[in-house]
Amino acid sequence: MSIFAVGDLQGCYRELLRLLDRIAFDPARDHLWCVGDLVNRGPESLAVLRFVHGLGEQAITVLGNHDLHLLALAQGNQRHARQSNLDEILRAPDRDELLHWLRHRPLLHHDAHLGFTMIHAGLPPQWSLTEARQYARELELVLRGPGYRDFLLQMYGNKPKRWTPALTGIERLRFITNALTRLRFCEPDGALALSEKGEPGSQAAGRRPWFRMPNRRTRDERIIFGHWSTIGYLAEHNVWGLDSGCLWGGALTAIRLDDPDAITPIQLACAGYREPGAHA
Repeated sequence: MSIFAVGDLQGCYRELLRLLDRIAFDPARDHLWCVGDLVNRGPESLAVLRFVHGLGEQAITVLGNHDLHLLALAQGNQRHARQSNLDEILRAPDRDELLHWLRHRPLLHHDAHLGFTMIHAGLPPQWSLTEARQYARELELVLRGPGYRDFLLQMYGNKPKRWTPALTGIERLRFITNALTRLRFCEPDGALALSEKGEPGSQAAGRRPWFRMPNRRTRDERIIFGHWSTIGYLAEHNVWGLDSGCLWGGALTAIRLDDPDAITPIQLACAGYREPGAHA
């Protein structure tokens, strides 16, 4: 059995199949970890969603911001609707089954045996892994519970920027959502700098990538993430970034996790379906 993690797919179905063929992925034996953003902007989001759903327990995917956007759009939240190409999913005969499955995916996956944690975007420096798992679980319970529609209708927004355990209600849930699915840079005090979307070095003075914050409490944890296509494949101390911009003409990247002492990227060059530019 092999365990592979793959970067943001965003509807790049053909590239996914080609990469899985290259790594000789066997769906009867191997496991696939997806860092989120299965859908949106690419050409075949419905096919990707059906494929990963069809892998059953052989696939683990965490929710990304575009996956949450699909869920929000399905509930009538039209904010950012013009930036989407998700109508095929919303009109599909198996729409309800797929959206129910997606809504029950985790925000954070931790495998104690492998010693890896997977998220979509980032972790605020003030959170320990234990706390991050707790907060992710809080949001998961809301998404899987009877109040999920109310949350999805109020999900968008950049505030609050600073974490305190005293946060409650939608402000608490929105901060957790933004950290796990949108974070790239932090302010010096650990606040979320959500307006920054470029590569490291393009940010305002004092801001740092979340994984380079000097006081980050998860610096000894092995973390896999996506979301940040402008940095490409990243391998720093205990951190692996897998979004290498397949959608934008970069590459689709996979790594094998069951041999952590010999992690090397396996990459498939992509033609690209969108012109690079500012994107959430």
